[in-house]
Amino acid sequence: MGDFFRSEEMALAQLFIQPETAYFAISELGESGIVQFRDLNEDVHAFQRKFVNEVRRCDEMERQLRYIEAEVKKHDIPITEPEDLPRPPNPRQIIDLEAHLEKTESDIKQLTQSAVNLKSDYLDLIELKHVLEKTQPYFNESDDGNALDSVHKALITEDAQNGRLSFVAGVIGRERVPGFERMLWRISRGNVFVKQVEIEEALEDPVTGHENYKTVFVIFFQGEQLHTRINKVCAGFRASVYACPSDFQKRSEMLTGVSTRLEDLNMVLNQTRDHRERVLVNVAKELQNWSIMVSKMKAIYHTLNFFNMDVTNKCLIGECWVPTKDLPIVQKTLSDLSATSGSSISSFLNTIDTKETPPTFNRTNRFTQGFQNLIDSYGMASYREVNPALYTIITFPFLFAVMFGDVGHAIIMACFGGYLVYAEKSILKKKITSEIFNIFFSGRYIILLMGIFSIYTGVLYNDFFSKAMNIFGSTWFVNLNREAAMEQESTTLDPRFDYTGSSYFMGLDPAWQFATNKIIFFNTFKMKLSIVIGVLHMMFGVCVSVINFVYFRKYSSIFLEFLPQILLLCFLFLWMVVMMFMKWIWYSCDKANEIEYGSSCAPSILVFFINMMLFKEEEQKPGCEVYMFEGQQLLQQILVYLSLLCIPVLLLGKPLYVKFTRKAKPKKDSGDQTAAQNEDEEEEPISEIFIHQVIHTIEYVLSTISHTASYLRLWALSLAHAQLSEVLWNRLFQIGLKSSSYVGAPMTVILFSVWAFFTVAILVLMEGLSAFLHTLRLHWVEFLSKFYQGEGYPFEPFSFKAILEQEAGVED
Repeated sequence: MGDFFRSEEMALAQLFIQPETAYFAISELGESGIVQFRDLNEDVHAFQRKFVNEVRRCDEMERQLRYIEAEVKKHDIPITEPEDLPRPPNPRQIIDLEAHLEKTESDIKQLTQSAVNLKSDYLDLIELKHVLEKTQPYFNESDDGNALDSVHKALITEDAQNGRLSFVAGVIGRERVPGFERMLWRISRGNVFVKQVEIEEALEDPVTGHENYKTVFVIFFQGEQLHTRINKVCAGFRASVYACPSDFQKRSEMLTGVSTRLEDLNMVLNQTRDHRERVLVNVAKELQNWSIMVSKMKAIYHTLNFFNMDVTNKCLIGECWVPTKDLPIVQKTLSDLSATSGSSISSFLNTIDTKETPPTFNRTNRFTQGFQNLIDSYGMASYREVNPALYTIITFPFLFAVMFGDVGHAIIMACFGGYLVYAEKSILKKKITSEIFNIFFSGRYIILLMGIFSIYTGVLYNDFFSKAMNIFGSTWFVNLNREAAMEQESTTLDPRFDYTGSSYFMGLDPAWQFATNKIIFFNTFKMKLSIVIGVLHMMFGVCVSVINFVYFRKYSSIFLEFLPQILLLCFLFLWMVVMMFMKWIWYSCDKANEIEYGSSCAPSILVFFINMMLFKEEEQKPGCEVYMFEGQQLLQQILVYLSLLCIPVLLLGKPLYVKFTRKAKPKKDSGDQTAAQNEDEEEEPISEIFIHQVIHTIEYVLSTISHTASYLRLWALSLAHAQLSEVLWNRLFQIGLKSSSYVGAPMTVILFSVWAFFTVAILVLMEGLSAFLHTLRLHWVEFLSKFYQGEGYPFEPFSFKAILEQEAGVED
């Protein structure tokens, strides 16, 4: 956890690698994922880099893999996931892999083309069969002329009957039939006779595989010129024309031959399909391995393009950011590869000094990754800045639990988070693509902790699905006789008469569940509790800034920024918290102390605080003291004056300190003149420092009030959650429980289902999401603004695992 306290120390290193071992060196570094390479060829065009040809070869192999994968998925063949990720192929294996992918693509294309040709022949025979069968009623064997039946002869003039009528038969898409008939009518001026019959079943397109509905047509006409026009119209409307005889005997023989050919062709199609599927099944077993190897290989050559070649062309030079702790690993990798290659020139690593700000790297695990993501979403921490995620592990679920304090709802949330944690390995293997589920899964440990913390606060609130739990026995008693107690559903709790004087063992007494004044009590309790938590949380955030000041040796900021800020909070808002505790401890309903410190004399802390800020006198109640103790008014005035003195210190302290320290700097020697000029150029002008400090001071002073008020959302959401839960119970589920008739049991079952659905959907999901967002806001705005800069950039190492995950995300 020490590494999680702040980002790791980074080093800028130069790599000197032999060209013959460069591929293997980058491969090993990609597997470890601890090095972020810098591009030393930013000014060089991508097509002019050294390894551009190798990258193109990888692009070609990726294209082949995409084609093969598309063919595999087209046949719904499952792709086998590798148990262990394969390593990148060596240069010799690359040639074999390239040849194998090319041969596989060629074989699949041949099989696909053969299947398309066979399906085209099969479709032609199917259409011809339908033409022969569906046009048969329009031909009559007994007609020796044009083989037309009596109906057709009646439609043709005597001059036409003396000649010879011709016909064209074929198949056309059903959606093209109306336009097809209109065009035939126009070109023939009405001198054609068209008959059509729809094909009931859909016919599969051999190329696209889509199902099309078609219609059989036969066109009767006279004359060769009209025949030519009809053929052109059929070609324009993409109609398939088939030559079929009008003689019954010949048509029967042709139909028999077509049926025989269909059976043979269907058998050949099945054999071709089986052979193609066997080939694709074998390919599917290795497809993922090939894809991973090609992706890794492409990433290696892409990274090698970041390197420069030295003047002797015997060494590749690169630069990279490396965590200081991992420098020995990189050095060992290079030395092992040099020893394996047997070269006289060894590869090595050399750290270099730089004024460039290193990237921020926080080493995380499965548990801390979710909390780190919450902080990184607000802004990447500056280099070596304190990492707020460490504190967020506790503060985030706790503030959430303050707003979500119900044992029943918390158990549901904790069980859901616990299941995601327990089954995380199996869920990861399934590679679920649902974005919403992946969001919940990435925050599984956060959900688990929020549920556990909410169980604790639910016990403190004594709230279990809006009902109180009487585990330790109530410390209140019924100050009524039996008849009066049975008549009243609720009563007003008065500690002067109905209280034993001892406290409930843990949490709130269950007797408050039946009190008519419980809303007033819960309102006061939760509102003050939210103020106490908010002030302590903000003070903790201000105190964390000291850790940054000490580490970066900004000791002046401790006195000129931290002290005024923390004292301003203490003098005003911490004093308000102290007054709350004084009121809780000193004032009671004890009759002996009723005059001075009785409940009737208990002051309003809010009124005290407002009058304190306005320098206004308190109004004295009859028989009560004005202030809680002697000298309180003087103390409050001193606190206000001291808090006002903190503002000019915060406003002018840092600018004046910078101004005087710059004047006190000794002049540089002539040899250091260039360095001094560079430092002066980097120094921020005094005017900008002053403006920045004015903005910072105004923002902080105003935020002390607004941020404190913002923590009242802890009270508001907690109270709203409890009231909504009670409404669901009383207005829905309890209706069945109160029923005394025979329909009470089935009604209770039905209402329980409805109540359970709304409880999960509204109180757990929607209210949980609302509390989560408010907690996130309290951390991002109220907590992080006190110390967090968030001006860094992330450490993005060259990692095969990250590259493969990113590619999988893009595909999804």
